[in-house]
Amino acid sequence: MGKNRLEAFSDGVLAIIITIMVLELKVPHGVDFEALRPLLPSFLSYILSFIYVGIYWNNHHHMLHAANRVSGGVLWANLNLLFWLSLFPFASGWMGENHFAALPSAAYGFVLLMASLAYYVLQQSIIAADGPKSVLKLAVGTDWKGKTSPLFYIAAMVSAFWIHWVAQAIYVAVALIWLIPDRRIERALVGTDNTH
Repeated sequence: MGKNRLEAFSDGVLAIIITIMVLELKVPHGVDFEALRPLLPSFLSYILSFIYVGIYWNNHHHMLHAANRVSGGVLWANLNLLFWLSLFPFASGWMGENHFAALPSAAYGFVLLMASLAYYVLQQSIIAADGPKSVLKLAVGTDWKGKTSPLFYIAAMVSAFWIHWVAQAIYVAVALIWLIPDRRIERALVGTDNTH
């Protein structure tokens, strides 16, 4: 199977996820700034989740660009990632509607944790499908961001039950770490003259 079909399907699912998230935002019943105040937590939660979905979309695109082969394992690993990403609207909405309360904030962290683990599984599946000289394997190297992010999510989930703003700060910090473009895959593709 060609990777173009996999990428097109994934892009469609991610677009639907963003659409569902924005449709969950409520329209204020008023015309002044005071009418917006109750909606602020939901809006902030939406912004954070939109950024996370954008980060996954960007990295997913680069990762598939480096892939040479799509195996059955890659297909299932990709579906696993899309499953966890599809829970972003629910987790984001629950957290925002409840003003970043402990359990919804921890649940949001759990979804982030599982999505990051699913991304890692997809990455390893592509490396396994492409073999020992995989461009992706060369590109990711030690992958410090990929290995430390789950630890931050776990810390945020735990802190959500004591000081909820610390959990939110951790979620924002991890997003900021990933927001800085990661050029490893692009450099590896140029270095190997891999044309896709």
